Amino acid sequence: MGHVSTAETGHGARTTDLVGTGAGPARITWHPATGGARLVLALGHGAGGGIEARDLQALAAALPAHGVTVALVEQPWRVAGKKLAPAPKTLDTGWRGVWPALAAAGPPVVAGGRSAGARVACRTAAELGARGVLALAFPLHPPGKPEKSRAGELLGTGVPAFVVQGGRDPFGRPAEFPPGEYGIAEVPGGDHGFAVPKKTGPGQEAALEILTGAVTGWLAALA
Repeated sequence: MGHVSTAETGHGARTTDLVGTGAGPARITWHPATGGARLVLALGHGAGGGIEARDLQALAAALPAHGVTVALVEQPWRVAGKKLAPAPKTLDTGWRGVWPALAAAGPPVVAGGRSAGARVACRTAAELGARGVLALAFPLHPPGKPEKSRAGELLGTGVPAFVVQGGRDPFGRPAEFPPGEYGIAEVPGGDHGFAVPKKTGPGQEAALEILTGAVTGWLAALA
């Protein structure tokens, strides 16, 4: 693991590390818990963006005060500057490669991510020994194609799982999710990126507070 940089934030020293994986170097940006961590929440990004996503950044800002270290993981294809995500198998390889560095932090690790990153976390959670899975904007199906369901990935995690889904997510609205042994919270009016309409819904700041509040509560019960 190669150390890249350290920056002071409102939550302490944020460090960024490069980690070699079978798919190339990945990058972890650590947002450490204040006063000692009881959990590490590892969050991967989606296929169309990186760790700058509003939901990932909101959790990285909110959770350290609640005893959770947040590790934002950039897949090798993003680190390499590529614009298109590789096949799911390659994404899983990259995620597996960073897991030893995540586990080395000490506390139990919750695997998570948004969209494609949520799918990766679901597929690999049991084999990696994750404490649980957090699925943000889980892409239950391609837009307009509910028959192509990916519910099996969510239902087959083998560990405690929690979904946070936008109320108007074209990849699957909360009411479309099948029953199962997982929790689900809705962000009213949220799209796949948890953006809410300016004229309707709770407002963007309030929407993100709903998201972070739901995740904080779930993680508290999990720990």
